[in-house]
Amino acid sequence: MTRILMVCLGNICRSPLAHGIMQSKLPEDLFYVDSAGTAAYHVGNMPDRRSIAVARKYGLDISTQSARQFTVADFDAFDYIYAMDSSNYRNIINLARNQKDIDKVKLFLEANPSIQNKNMPDPYYGEKDGFEYVYNLVIETCDILVTELYK
Repeated sequence: MTRILMVCLGNICRSPLAHGIMQSKLPEDLFYVDSAGTAAYHVGNMPDRRSIAVARKYGLDISTQSARQFTVADFDAFDYIYAMDSSNYRNIINLARNQKDIDKVKLFLEANPSIQNKNMPDPYYGEKDGFEYVYNLVIETCDILVTELYK
């Protein structure tokens, strides 16, 4: 089974959307998808209500997810670790024990050649349309990643 982890700062906005979208696109008998945050701000909380709302608008229910913090053990548990921005990428890499750990970590938007800025914007302090924008970036990039996973 291939194991994929989506990581943002608090695990309530971007990574839960990426988690839910990617999970909806892959067969659960072949892939396991999860999400985490590099900070412990929201551990145990459900995703932000705006993330839940935008996902629900497109037929996805992410309300059962629970925020957790990224740990060193995640390097052993996952095959692919996708950071939503360069700050979270650095936070993850700083926990890496070796090159094998580092090789598992990628910027999520690196997979999307149509996006110039590879840092997924954080919609937390913005308006509702920021969540819609992030949703669209995530869905487009997940489609690309799914194709790569099946190569």
